[in-house]
Amino acid sequence: MLLSRRRRDGLPAAWRDILTTRSAQWALLDEAERTRVGELADELLAGKRWEAARGFEITDEVRTLVSAHAALLVLEHELGVEHYDGVGTIVVRAGPMRRREPVPQWGRVGGIVDGSPWPVDGEAHHGDGPVMIAWNAARREAANPQLGRDVVLHEFAHKLDMRDGTIDGTPPIADDTLRQRWVGVCTAQYDALRRGEPSVLRPYAGTNPGEFFAVASETFFTRPLLVEAAAPDLYGVLAAYYRQHPAERVRRAVAD
Repeated sequence: MLLSRRRRDGLPAAWRDILTTRSAQWALLDEAERTRVGELADELLAGKRWEAARGFEITDEVRTLVSAHAALLVLEHELGVEHYDGVGTIVVRAGPMRRREPVPQWGRVGGIVDGSPWPVDGEAHHGDGPVMIAWNAARREAANPQLGRDVVLHEFAHKLDMRDGTIDGTPPIADDTLRQRWVGVCTAQYDALRRGEPSVLRPYAGTNPGEFFAVASETFFTRPLLVEAAAPDLYGVLAAYYRQHPAERVRRAVAD
């Protein structure tokens, strides 16, 4: 894979206009949340290596949209982008990658986690390895949350899961009560999905617990009203972990 590098710039001057045009998530945020997303995105852009693969050009639109959606996951966490200390490089390419290797088993991390079956729109690598994003998917999904997918949210959720050195669908949670509730709720949802029972999550969530967490995270943000109605326990633990209530954002936007 041939990579082209660019200097680590922060957000461009027109970053708000870019997000207004390209991100449906942005439209749901209040002004304080938008300001915080901008601060976090700027840190990601200035503090991480950004690389373009196979002749792709990382434009201001690419940098802004990817960094802002990655920032959304840690919007309400005190450590902010420090949660992404394990992200060494953010690699963006025009379209999906094609892999022949099998999806790695969950557990102690030692490889990569794919964002979807082959061809894949994203990968999250173990340790300080890169996050890889297909721009065509990121751009399409950011503008169309009704699809229930967001490759940026999905792959950066994997990096949150990896923070304790294990891909097991449970990111580091300091509160013991919340952690026990998380494990109970997510295990029940995952087992039901594996049994073929109807689920608010797409079937790929049943691949392994790591993929369950990543799919649940992107669905929580993209289709929150559906998750809240169909799986309130799951919505509850995700809201408690992320400290956000995207269903309330949607209701507020509709009321306005």
